Amino acid sequence: MQTYLLSQQFSTGCLAENSTACPTNATICYGTSCVLPEDNFNQTLSVVLSTVLTVMLALVMFSMGCNVELLKFWAHIKRPWGIFVGFLCQFGIMPLTAFLLSLAFNVLPIQAVVVMIMGCCPGGTASNVVAYWVDGDMDLSISMTTCSTLLAMGMMPLCLFIYTKMWTDSNAIVLPYDSIGTSLVALVVPVSFGMFVNYKWPSKAKIILKVGSIAGAILIVIIAVVGGILYRGSWIISPKLWIIGTIFPAAGYSLGFILARIAGLSWNRCRTVSLETGMQNTQLCSTIVQLSFSPEQLELMFTFPLIYSIFQLLFALLILTGYRVYRRHRVKTETDVEKKEENEDSKSVSSHAKINGGFVSNETK
Repeated sequence: MQTYLLSQQFSTGCLAENSTACPTNATICYGTSCVLPEDNFNQTLSVVLSTVLTVMLALVMFSMGCNVELLKFWAHIKRPWGIFVGFLCQFGIMPLTAFLLSLAFNVLPIQAVVVMIMGCCPGGTASNVVAYWVDGDMDLSISMTTCSTLLAMGMMPLCLFIYTKMWTDSNAIVLPYDSIGTSLVALVVPVSFGMFVNYKWPSKAKIILKVGSIAGAILIVIIAVVGGILYRGSWIISPKLWIIGTIFPAAGYSLGFILARIAGLSWNRCRTVSLETGMQNTQLCSTIVQLSFSPEQLELMFTFPLIYSIFQLLFALLILTGYRVYRRHRVKTETDVEKKEENEDSKSVSSHAKINGGFVSNETK
């Protein structure tokens, strides 16, 4: 682990002055923000769970691929209007929103850079699972996640260079291209196998999809809980980061939906773009933080990705709940309308029969 320019933002005098506000075993303090030392249990648990979760995530993405049709997927690649709208949201709206929030709340330079890193990350694979549950366009969802992860290799350095000048030298931020490449492979390979299964055995693909969608929802919750356990010492932080972590994903969901609707996309594609915009790759953000900050600041810097991941999940659940309630109400309304029309048709048939002496034409049968 290397110490870069960002670590110089914390002076020894400030740390000593604010040490009384923190627990006695804290390794670094700044106001109400404290970092507790990491124990061996956390390290062992982190390695074991990261391996298990990686395997589970690959299986979930395989199941999501079972809902993707090759022809429709290729159609999005050939006519990438939906992908282009998602690109504008991912690398246009999100970095700008992160920049404005950092300025509005006047956070510490080192915290502002972490917020910017989160805003510049590509979309996360959790969005594919939630998109399935809200009847989104799965072909568009998978293609957007793939393209944003691929384009992140060029767009992340560019966005960080543009927006982080006022806080630090952009060269101080280390981008893990190997991790981005690994994320891309972990997405493309399982999804490709799922698409093949859907092409060869459609009936079996539907069963795999149902099981995988439930497993994916459980996996998202497990990741959030595990993150809270592994970095429990990072919860005592400045309220500003909590507020930004709450507003940021909500803004991403809302602005992504609005821009997609303005662009003329259908409602199910608007929901897809919204989820792809608001649900960021928080694991990638955590990796970048690990490589760019000193060991003493590591748990403090892990705080914001963790907060963001929790609130992006909570807002996603609200979106899912709202959509399910709306769909149930809509189906019920349509069913009532159909029953009413059937009753009116039966009444008109009976009255017609009464007028014609019981005779009913074949047209009305």
